[in-house]
Amino acid sequence: MALGKLARQVEPRDVRGRILILPALNYPAVVAGRRLSPLDGGNLNRLFPGEANGTPTQMIAHYVSSVLLPMADIAIDLHSGGRSLSYLPCCLIRVGKAEAETARLMELMHVFGAPIGSISDGTGGGGATTLSAVAQALGVPTLTTELGGGGTFSTTGAAIASHGIYRVLKHMGILPDAEIEPAPPVRLMRVDGRGAFTYAPIHGIFEPAVGLGDYVEAGQSAGFLFPVEGPSRLPEEIRFAQSGLVACRRAPALSAPGDCLFKLVTDVGAMRVANT
Repeated sequence: MALGKLARQVEPRDVRGRILILPALNYPAVVAGRRLSPLDGGNLNRLFPGEANGTPTQMIAHYVSSVLLPMADIAIDLHSGGRSLSYLPCCLIRVGKAEAETARLMELMHVFGAPIGSISDGTGGGGATTLSAVAQALGVPTLTTELGGGGTFSTTGAAIASHGIYRVLKHMGILPDAEIEPAPPVRLMRVDGRGAFTYAPIHGIFEPAVGLGDYVEAGQSAGFLFPVEGPSRLPEEIRFAQSGLVACRRAPALSAPGDCLFKLVTDVGAMRVANT
């Protein structure tokens, strides 16, 4: 929706350069309201750099990798938590190969202005098969977002997306005359390894004990999973492996083994990002 508004509002005469707008990159999946394409079961953000003669989703990834990204000076990849997860609004970057690259990405993340800026080493969540990974290999700075989830519309997330896009385009000199609001403070955070994630060990109905934005301690109860097989089986208590801020939480109550229930983030101390 934010990209649709951008396309309707921007006048070509005001653009310095070119803006490529793709409101529904994996179109078959978007129409179906799912992460996986109904055409081939493909998860686009786990199939980069793709294949020219592969499945439909692999071909989309290949076109982005081989045609669109080489034309770009920056990429903004707008995500939400889909049906399964609800997120605190955040902007994510991967640590650069050099300090200068990381410094540039952090600058852009502060310009975008999501409340939380999450810094990743790129090893989780599909790692080398995401759009941000292939963009980094091509030298294209990339901002990724999580701005909602649970299959619902977030007014806050949409506003963050719209304001953030305009701020970055103005900062890059692409929309030099755009009227923007100043970026709010960004809280720098990171995912501290696999212990940051809490997964369902059994099939059951999940009763969470904490909410988005809560701070939790290692060993604290995350909630209970009530087996769907019947009341004779006792519920299983889930506990957090580490301390941190709850950045995302499973949205549907019904959960299967391996479903992500929570993700935690921790504050980042002073980072050395001076140019080299």
